[in-house]
Amino acid sequence: MKITSLDQLDLMQQYTYADYLTWQVQDRLELIRGYIWKMSPAPSRRHQQLVGNLFLPFGNYLKGKPYQVFIAPFDVRLPRTNKITNETIITVVQPDLCVICDPIKLDDAGCIGAPDLVIEVLSKGNTKKEMKEKFNAYEEAGVREYWVVLPEYNNVLVYVLNENGRFIGQHPYDESDTISPAVFPDLQIDLREVFEE
Repeated sequence: MKITSLDQLDLMQQYTYADYLTWQVQDRLELIRGYIWKMSPAPSRRHQQLVGNLFLPFGNYLKGKPYQVFIAPFDVRLPRTNKITNETIITVVQPDLCVICDPIKLDDAGCIGAPDLVIEVLSKGNTKKEMKEKFNAYEEAGVREYWVVLPEYNNVLVYVLNENGRFIGQHPYDESDTISPAVFPDLQIDLREVFEE
């Protein structure tokens, strides 16, 4: 059966990346542990502005280096087993911004495996449950660093993966701070420029 509408899918059922590839729906979707999460149809102007303002310093810094930065929509598949097939992958997310340092993880479909850095800019459509599920999925997959940007407060929450595979939160950053990613300690990002409207 051809899936062209979200109404044709059972939101209580678990799906795989193989299923996800067959859907022809207009809605932007993510899978977290096999469950469908509907994304906002179009992010706000402020959301897109913040993503762009964060992309610029990363793009400039990574120029000429073997690492790459990507902006959503960009599928990141997070396998949970060593047997990686479309039928075994049950988490597919589209982070607002992600940095991949290992080119082997990149293919024509996007990224397979944990990015080194993921940045999510919160929108009104993000639910607490969704953010908790993504936090857990990124931690479990081994994302080295995870930033959550809170536009309402001009804050950035930073979590760095420790040697035990757990995210450790740093003190919150605000627009008066300069932030350096743990994965690129010599990159300095002025948050005044990021939050500037």
